[in-house]
Amino acid sequence: MTSSDDLPYAHGGPPLTGVIRTDAEDFFVDEELGFAPDGGGEHAFVRVEKRNANTEWVARELARFAGVAVHAVGYAGMKDRRALTRQTFSVHLPGRPDPDWPALQNAEFRVLEATRNSRKLKIGALRGNAFRIVVRDVTGDRAAFEQRIAAIALAGVPNYFGQQRFGRGGGNVERARAMFAGSRVQRHERSLLLSAVRAFLFNEVLAERVRRGDWNAALDGDVWMLAGSQSIFGPEPMSQDLGDRLASGDIAPTGPMAGEGVLRTQAEAAAIETTILERHADLLRGLSVNGLRQERRAMVLRPAGLRAAWPDVDVLDLQFSLRKGAYATVIIREMLSATLPEEQPE
Repeated sequence: MTSSDDLPYAHGGPPLTGVIRTDAEDFFVDEELGFAPDGGGEHAFVRVEKRNANTEWVARELARFAGVAVHAVGYAGMKDRRALTRQTFSVHLPGRPDPDWPALQNAEFRVLEATRNSRKLKIGALRGNAFRIVVRDVTGDRAAFEQRIAAIALAGVPNYFGQQRFGRGGGNVERARAMFAGSRVQRHERSLLLSAVRAFLFNEVLAERVRRGDWNAALDGDVWMLAGSQSIFGPEPMSQDLGDRLASGDIAPTGPMAGEGVLRTQAEAAAIETTILERHADLLRGLSVNGLRQERRAMVLRPAGLRAAWPDVDVLDLQFSLRKGAYATVIIREMLSATLPEEQPE
C-alpha cells in the first residue's frame, strides 16, 4: 500500500475534517538534535529557519555562500518543503573563518545562529522533531475527537511510513520494480527507491497487524524495541515484566525492514511476516541483491507532549513531538481527514 488512504486505522475513522498548510506557518517543524555543538572544530553548525523551501536547495545555497562544494554541507534529515521549519546544517570550513552568516537572508530562509563543531552533521544524527500544526475550517464531532486524542496519547498510532517516502503518486515502488528488472536509474535515486521498497513492505506487515488488532500487543515470537535507546531484543517468552513495559510504552513490538537474511521473529509473529513478504518475492530479491540486510522498526508510534487547543471555533492547534524517522501525517490521519487548500471545492 503506497497510499495512506488505503492503510487501516487503529482507532477508527477520523472524527474531524479540516484544511492543513493554508500558510507555511500552519505547519511548523522544529528539529531537535539532542546534543549541543562542542564550540570548536572545522564545521560551522548553522541553524536555519526556512519557509516553503527544500532542504537540499538550502544546502546548495549555504555551500554557494560559503564558497565550498555541496558535499561539504551536511544535515540530519530532510524537512517538509511546504512548511515553516527550523533545522541545523553543517558547513566544512577547514582553516577558514565563518562567512558573515547573518548577511545570508532571503525570502526562503534566514540564518538564526551559527557555532562550531568538530564533526560533520550526518543523516540520522537527531533526536526527533517538534510539530505545531494549525488545522482550519474544521468540522466534525468534537466530543469524539477528545476521546480520540486521549486514546492516541495512551496507546499511540501505527508507526506507518508516510506518503512522502513513496514519491508523488506512490510511484517509487514501481520504479524500484523496474530497477530490479534491469532499468537504469541515477546513482542518487537508487537509495531512495530501495528505501521506498522497505517502507512499503513494512507498511504491508503493519497493516495486517492493525487489521488483526495486535499491532500494539504481544504475539508469540515478537521482537521488541526499547523506546529510549531504540535497541532491539528478543524474541523471549512473554512475562509480567514485558507486559508492564509494553503497557507503559517502554517497549514496542517491531516489524521487518526487509533485506537479506533470516527474520528474527519466531512462531506466530514470524508466520504473519513471512506470509506478507512472500507475496512480494520480487521486491525481497531486489533488496537482497542490492545488499540490504534485515533490520527492525517499531510498530507503535507514541507522540510526546500531545496537546490540542481551539483558538477559534473552526481552528484546531495541534502540538506534539516525534522521534526521528516518524511521520506527523500518521498522527494526524487518526484524528482528522485533512485536505490541502487547493483540494477544496470552489
